[in-house]
Amino acid sequence: MSSHYHIPVLLHSCIENLNIEPNGIYVDITFGGGGHSKEILKHLGPNGKLFSFDQDEDAAKNVPDDQHLTFVQQNFRFLKNYLRLNGVTQVDGILGDLGVSSHQFDVAERGFSIRLDAALDMRMNQKSSLSAFEVINEYDINQLANMFRNYGELDNAGKLAKQIIAEREVKSIKTVNEFIEAIKPCTPKFEANKYLAKVFQAIRMEVNQEMDALKECLTQCVEVLKPGGRLVMMSYHSLEDRLVKNIIKTGNIEGVEKKDVVFGTSKKVFKVLTTKPIIPTEEEIMQNSRARSAKLRVAEKL
Repeated sequence: MSSHYHIPVLLHSCIENLNIEPNGIYVDITFGGGGHSKEILKHLGPNGKLFSFDQDEDAAKNVPDDQHLTFVQQNFRFLKNYLRLNGVTQVDGILGDLGVSSHQFDVAERGFSIRLDAALDMRMNQKSSLSAFEVINEYDINQLANMFRNYGELDNAGKLAKQIIAEREVKSIKTVNEFIEAIKPCTPKFEANKYLAKVFQAIRMEVNQEMDALKECLTQCVEVLKPGGRLVMMSYHSLEDRLVKNIIKTGNIEGVEKKDVVFGTSKKVFKVLTTKPIIPTEEEIMQNSRARSAKLRVAEKL
């Protein structure tokens, strides 16, 4: 299953920058198809450990039988808790590939894709009570407009929210195709796919509380990384990338530089190892089009 599930992006760069010690403890916060995790496992010695997180039930089907791996079927916002449950307080490296897996886009009934008709779902954790259906049919005009403005960065967020409210007053919007049809008056004719991708991104991020979860996770990464430990984070859109940049630059998600009380100098938490993000080659993008927007940033805990 895993070979078709998700092609790992920037695999060599991720593993190289984790700087794996054979007997170290590592975390893959986004297991997915297991491509990155399986590569980490190849570099571990007899006492090395890897903890891999993924809240998606489908991801659990890709877990290899390996004594060095502990798979945690949970959202990465619970990173610290689950490490502590396993007797771990500090780790040598953390890897995160923040994209949605190819599998989630390609399986129609998950409702992530604009190409495939399905019920409006988009839940990464299939036990979650909030789906895209509730967001589209129950959020008020302000909630919808804020979601599209903040998470989709859409210029016509207010108009789009108004259109959805008007359509659902006639009848509930239940499927991907019904939704795309309902918002046609707001969709630019010659940039429909680009626009719809942003709309679906915004809904998906709301359904899965992606930004809140990432903020909590990155804050915990600072706490659990050992001095000298590596933070290797790959993001796919500006909202995620901004948080990653902030945490690397200042040690907090707000991007506020903390000053040393005595000397008045900036207190650095990380040494930045990538002044510019690592991006995929043209060759990789040709083999895997979903890699095209990936940005990999790396830092070392001081």
